[in-house]
Amino acid sequence: MNRRNFLRNTGFVAAGSLFVPAFMKPLEAMALDELSLYKNLVVVQLSGGNDGLNTVIPFGNDIYYQKRKNIAIKPEEVIKLNDMQGLNPNMKALQEIYDQGWMTIINDVGYPNPDRSHFRSMDIWQSGSDSNQFLSTGWIGRYLDSNCQTCKFPYTAIEVDDSLSLAMKGQTKKGIALKDPAALFRNTNDPFFKAVLQSDKEHLDEDNLGYLYKTMIETQSSASYIQNTSKIYQSKSTYPQSGFANQLKTVSKFISSGLKTRVYYVSLSGFDTHVNQINQQGNLLKQYSEGMAAFLKDLKTNNKLEDTLVITFSEFGRRVEQNASNGTDHGTANNMFIFGGRLKKQGIFNAAPNLSDLDTGDLKYQLDFRQVYGTILDKWLDVNNADILNKKFNTLDFI
Repeated sequence: MNRRNFLRNTGFVAAGSLFVPAFMKPLEAMALDELSLYKNLVVVQLSGGNDGLNTVIPFGNDIYYQKRKNIAIKPEEVIKLNDMQGLNPNMKALQEIYDQGWMTIINDVGYPNPDRSHFRSMDIWQSGSDSNQFLSTGWIGRYLDSNCQTCKFPYTAIEVDDSLSLAMKGQTKKGIALKDPAALFRNTNDPFFKAVLQSDKEHLDEDNLGYLYKTMIETQSSASYIQNTSKIYQSKSTYPQSGFANQLKTVSKFISSGLKTRVYYVSLSGFDTHVNQINQQGNLLKQYSEGMAAFLKDLKTNNKLEDTLVITFSEFGRRVEQNASNGTDHGTANNMFIFGGRLKKQGIFNAAPNLSDLDTGDLKYQLDFRQVYGTILDKWLDVNNADILNKKFNTLDFI
C-alpha cells in the first residue's frame, strides 16, 4: 500500500491519541490490576454562551425585571431555591437533585479582562489560560501530562464526541474521542486496518508515518479494552430521548462497568440566544436537566455517585439587559453547576449577582474559573493545581 492511500484510509484514527504500544501490554495489564477504586470527573460544556440569569433567576431583584421586560421569567414560574434565586421552570428535573444535596450552584464565575468571542473565550476556559495568554494545551491534557497513577493510559480521559476538544490535549498525552465504543472496535478490527498493521511494520521507524502507524496499533489496543470492559454492563435506568442524554448514558455505562477512566467530557450546543431566547434556551435547559437528573440517579443506583463529580460551564454568560430581538448578547461572568454525592457545601455557594454594580452592562465576576479547576485538581484528582494551571489558585470549599 502506498503512503497516499494509507493516509486517505486512516482518517478515523483521529479518534485515537497516544496509546500504550502492543509490546507494553503486559505492563499495562499489571498496572490496571494495581488500581483501586478512584474518583471520576465529568465535564459538561454548554456551547454558545448560556444565559445564566435566565438559568438561575434572581427573581428577588427588581433590576432583573427592569432590564428584561420581555424575556424575564415570572416570579410565580421560578423554582425557588431561596428568597433571591431560583431555577428556570424548564429545569424542574433538577429540583429533586438539588433537594437531595447533590447540587451546588456557584454564581458569577469568570476571569479578568473577559473576551466575548465564542472561540477565544472557549479556548480560555478549555486551556485555563489568562485572557492575553495563548496555550496549545488544555487543562485536562496537562493533567494527563502529569505523573498521576493512571495518566499513562489514553482512556484516562474520554470525550463522548467525534473529535477531541482542546481541553483534552496535552503536550505529550491526549484523551480519546469516541461516541460509540462498539463502532470504534469494529473499525479497528476491519480487515483493511489489520492488514496495514501486519504488513507495514517497517514504517514504524519513519518520522513522517511512524506516528500514524503507532497510533493505529495503540488505538486498536484501547478500542478493544474499552469495548470488552463496557459491553458487559447494561443500564436498567431510563434516559430521555436526546443526544445529550445519550452521551451521559454512555458515560454512566463506562463508569458503572469499571472502566479505568478518570475524566469524561460531554457537550450540549445551541446556547447562543440572540433572538427569541425564551423557547430556544428553555428547550435546551430541559434537555440538560432531564439528562443530568437521569444520569445522577443512574450513578446513585449503581453506587457510583459518591465517587463522581460533575461540573457544568459555558464560555461566557449574557449581558444583563435584553436586546431588541427578545434575546441577549454576549456577556461575561456566569454560573457553574457542581453535582456529586460528596459535596461539602450544597445548594447556592456564594452571593447572587449584583445587578446594581455592573461593568459597562456586564456582570462582574466574583470567582476565577481556575479556582474551580484548582479545587478539583487539588482535592479530587490529587495533583498540585499550580503544576497544571501554571500558577497557584486558591481552592474553594465545595468539595
